[in-house]
Amino acid sequence: MKKKLMIVLPIVLLVAGGAFMKLHPLGAKTKKPIPKVKGVVFELGTGFVVNLAGTHYGKVSVGLVMKALPPSAAPGAAPALPEDAAVRAVITDELTGLPEADLIDRTRRHRLVARLLRALKARTDEPIEGVLLTDIAVE
Repeated sequence: MKKKLMIVLPIVLLVAGGAFMKLHPLGAKTKKPIPKVKGVVFELGTGFVVNLAGTHYGKVSVGLVMKALPPSAAPGAAPALPEDAAVRAVITDELTGLPEADLIDRTRRHRLVARLLRALKARTDEPIEGVLLTDIAVE
């Protein structure tokens, strides 16, 4: 029995040690997860209700991806975009009159988001990195 234990025990320890090293290699650095959203998301306060093509209308909530949150107007107040009115006007202008499919169809919606980003960068001075349509309803 002692001879079998002397043969089996080192094998078990080697296998267990190898498994441990495979799962927890020495000196391995823990990797930081790569952020999926580069920056912060700033949700525009109220949604947009716009007339679409035909007799349809849409209600859309918009979030802006920015490197940092905009400053607060006063200490303790919520962050606010300095050009909030201009940003809202650009978004309303771009959404008004769209075919309803531009909001419903995923591919067309992604094109719309890219178009919104280009328009915001061209017509405002806000440091916007991305646009997210967070809630969408079409009637």
